[in-house]
Parts: sequence; structure tokens; C-alpha cells
Amino acid sequence: MTNIHHVAKEAGVSVATVSRVLNGQNSVTYKTKLKVEEAINKLNYEPSVLGRNLRNSESRILLILIPQISNPFYTEIIKGIEQTAISLHYNILLCETDSNPQRENIYFELVRNKMADGIISMDPAVNHLIQIGHRNIAMINSDETYLYAQQRRQGYQNALVKHDIPIRPEYVLHASELGFDNGQQAMKSILKLKDRPTAVFAVSDLLAIGALKEVNNQQLQVPEDMAIVGFDKIDFSNMTYPTLTTISQPMYRMGKIAASMLIDRIKGKQVESIILEHELVIRGSTAG
Repeated sequence: MTNIHHVAKEAGVSVATVSRVLNGQNSVTYKTKLKVEEAINKLNYEPSVLGRNLRNSESRILLILIPQISNPFYTEIIKGIEQTAISLHYNILLCETDSNPQRENIYFELVRNKMADGIISMDPAVNHLIQIGHRNIAMINSDETYLYAQQRRQGYQNALVKHDIPIRPEYVLHASELGFDNGQQAMKSILKLKDRPTAVFAVSDLLAIGALKEVNNQQLQVPEDMAIVGFDKIDFSNMTYPTLTTISQPMYRMGKIAASMLIDRIKGKQVESIILEHELVIRGSTAG
């Protein structure tokens, strides 16, 4: 494979001179620049963008960590991140962590070593369930080491308190992952409760769809025996039976804004927290 040393030898100049030409520096004469460019073309040399950026103490790579690449929730977010990154001359590196802290630490180490420049509300849902007559409302949450999981639990609890409904710890279940199987297992636990809830709010559509599957398996009726609300409005949420009531988020826009904020932070600029609008989409799992 051709490298910068081969180009320097072909052009009869030093490696430092080739580097100056590649970086567009004006300290090289036109004649020398021409010789270097001819050598590059002759040898079909392709400079390493990453190597050049690392010499400038930046990689222009955004590292995107997601628990599961197969989760459709992330698709539009990644598209939004990529659109902004490309427009600002950044590349993205997509990494699946499988919700494994050790694997996440490996990727964070990339950031610390300059291989990458950065890592990239439940009230309406619960209010809706209360408005249609439910008071025993369970929640299937994610691991609360994640900020979004803490915020969604807070939104759930705020809605209950606002309507003078007691918070019952046994009604809050935690899933290790936001997957279909996790939602199904959580619903199995919910259905075993002595004072069984009549409605469930899940912090992701995949959890909710898994929960819906288990209710159907138990020969119970949705929403008559158990109303279910999800979060994300993934495409599959409109393909279940009954169709899933869910919270819709502007995921593509979320990705674009997240990437823009991250790049601003990389550049040393101040960024403000942004809460994007959301919409409750009422479907068959709460409306019989």
C-alpha cells in the first residue's frame, strides 16, 4: 500500500514537504507542490483523513453509542445525526454497546485518546390513562442509570401525584434492555401481582409490544382488561393487534439537533438543553 514515504521518494522531497502540500500550507513553492501532486497521482496515493486530523488534535468523528442496532427507535435519530455531521464535515462511527458497561468503556477510551471527538415526558401518557378511568397504572421502565429513564419515571410519578393517586413501588418494573422479550417478561410479573393494575405505560414501544403479546397470551383483552401505552411511535406500533397507543417524538430532528449541539461543544461553545415537542397518538390499546 502506498504511503507518504513512497510519495516523498517519488517526488524527490522530504516527508515533511509532502505533509505541507497535503495540508494546504503556503510554505511550499509552486514547482515543488506540482512535483508532489504528480507523484500522488502517479502512485494513486490516498491520504489518511483520520491521520491528518489527529495531527491537528481532532478526528472529526462523532462516536454514536447505542444499546442495540436492531432497535428501530434509533434509525431516524441516526439519520438526523448523520445529516448534520456530513453537512459540517464530520464522519460518524456507529457502535453497539449491547447495554454492556465494559464495552461502553472501550468506546469512551477512544474519545479520551482522540480517536473520536464526542459521544452522542411521560405526563401526557399517564394523564390519558387517568382520563379514561384508570387509577392502578404500572410502569415498565429502563435501567435508571440512564437519565431518560429517570426523567420518564419522574413524569409518571408527577402525573399520579397531580391526580392524588398514590405511588406504588411494586407498580414500577425495570427492564435491563428495551427489547420485546423484556417487555413480555415484565408483563408476566405485572399479571402476577395480587392487586393487578389495569393499565401499563412502557418507556419504549418494543417493551410495550412485548407486554401486549403477553396479555394476549394470557387470554386477556386489550384494552378492556389491560390498557397499554408505549413510547417512540416506531413503525411496528401500528402493526400490532390492537394497534399501540404511543408517544411520538421527532426522532430525525432529535438526531440533527443532538449532533449540532455536540459539535458546538467540541468547538468550545456553550449549548443549552432543549426539550423537543411530543404528541400522544391514541390507538386501539387504550381506546376500545
